[in-house]
Amino acid sequence: MVRRRTNFRRVRLSLEDLLGAPYVDAVCAARAYLSGEDLRFIKAPAAEKVDLLPATFLQLLLKLLPQVGTVASPPLKTSARGATSAAFEAHTHTALAPVGAMGFLRVGEEGRLYLTSKSEHYHVPLGHGFPGYSLVERARRLGIPNATHNNTRGHITRLLEEDLLRAAAGIPRGDQPALDRLLASPRPTDMNRVLNLETGSLAAEAALKIVLSRFYAPQAAASPPHYVGRIPVLVVIADDDGGLEANYHGTTLLAQAMRGMWPEFLTRLEERGTLLVRGVRPNHIEELDAVFAEYDRERFKIAGFFLELVLMNYGARRLGEAFVRRIDTLCKEHDVPLVVDEIQTGIWSPKLFMYREYDIEPAMVAVGKGFPDGEYPASRLLFSAALDTLPQFGALVTNGQEELASLTYLITMRWAEANAEVTSKIGEYYEQRLNDLASAHSSLISAIEGRRHLAGIRFRDLAPAKAFVEQLHDAGLDISVQTYKLGGPPTALTKLPLIAGYEVVDLITERMEDALRRM
Repeated sequence: MVRRRTNFRRVRLSLEDLLGAPYVDAVCAARAYLSGEDLRFIKAPAAEKVDLLPATFLQLLLKLLPQVGTVASPPLKTSARGATSAAFEAHTHTALAPVGAMGFLRVGEEGRLYLTSKSEHYHVPLGHGFPGYSLVERARRLGIPNATHNNTRGHITRLLEEDLLRAAAGIPRGDQPALDRLLASPRPTDMNRVLNLETGSLAAEAALKIVLSRFYAPQAAASPPHYVGRIPVLVVIADDDGGLEANYHGTTLLAQAMRGMWPEFLTRLEERGTLLVRGVRPNHIEELDAVFAEYDRERFKIAGFFLELVLMNYGARRLGEAFVRRIDTLCKEHDVPLVVDEIQTGIWSPKLFMYREYDIEPAMVAVGKGFPDGEYPASRLLFSAALDTLPQFGALVTNGQEELASLTYLITMRWAEANAEVTSKIGEYYEQRLNDLASAHSSLISAIEGRRHLAGIRFRDLAPAKAFVEQLHDAGLDISVQTYKLGGPPTALTKLPLIAGYEVVDLITERMEDALRRM
């Protein structure tokens, strides 16, 4: 086999490049006044360009790559017991807990070197210690505060709001007239508003509040909602048996009820005509049409359609293009907000937002996790002006406006956009290698799910899936198999960091091949 070499595109930026000279000048002047430092020495680091991913950093990672699975350092002799809940304690693996990490590598408490094959449970696309985030430390040294309030959203956060909307609309960087037109657009599918929150759960919760505000007033003094008196119906992606367990839109109460938790609570809501939740099985267009025919008429009204394009919490199942486009069409015809949850897929797509690969126009998109690369808990909800219905305290988070968290977003987006073509090809290569494995071991593997870096290896039975993952753990690959959902597909899940090149793909798939041969 011919070994491919990865050549990421070099990206060099300064704080001035990212944030603009006028803002940086104001920051430096304020710092000089507050600290008494010489302005000339303050300005120099702000204008100095930083290589976001130096070749030397990658070379060091690739030098260590063959040692994945071996003992890298002495084990931690005394580890804290902790005091978490019984449920979390039962699923804690202290051997995997990090004592050190760099890029796509991690050293666990047992001293073994691991490859972060799931991007630390799906939220570290640029790996640990991404060199480009040294710009965040420079911003901190310049005195840019992280903590702000909703009423004092800083320049960086406001700049990020614009940049997210620009990227979501596919507007080229620097096309200010096009961005201005977007920000002024009244079209319901032109997303031109952003709510700054902290976790993905809160972003999904904000979307829930917005769709329900068309049925129930969020506060006493509000105007009567557009669909007052009708029963709101939330539609989600169901599992293969028609149940609600496949979708995952966070851990708030209503979001959990949408995936089948709190069944008695949900039943009470339905009995009183307060709220209904209905599911459509993945890629079943006839069920989709039937749900709209039954629940978007008379006393019922579909309040919103919530979907994930790759259901990482249901075996990495990917929704098909025809199915998603039919959802988009029906939502437009019936005045139903389409909410695309990109907490999992965001930044991993070469277009940053995977929904853009489907050629659809959602009313709302939730992002988080990958955009701040695990450096900060920072999520965002993008939505249209037509849905700008919540009062000031309707979806407020005190720490949601953090400036350095917003700067992390901007850095991540710059590198990801510049390297979109490279990472897309690597993802396609990984997907092809996995499909080759599936073909060679069809007695064990039934399908490869997901898309590019977000991939699931679906086994025909749970026992071989678990045995496969155990062998890979011994080989230093952090991969899991879903066992916590009754009736869920037995799938080994991976989510490779974007900085993982062809060399990493080859190592992972070769060790997978070795594990499968021994089964």
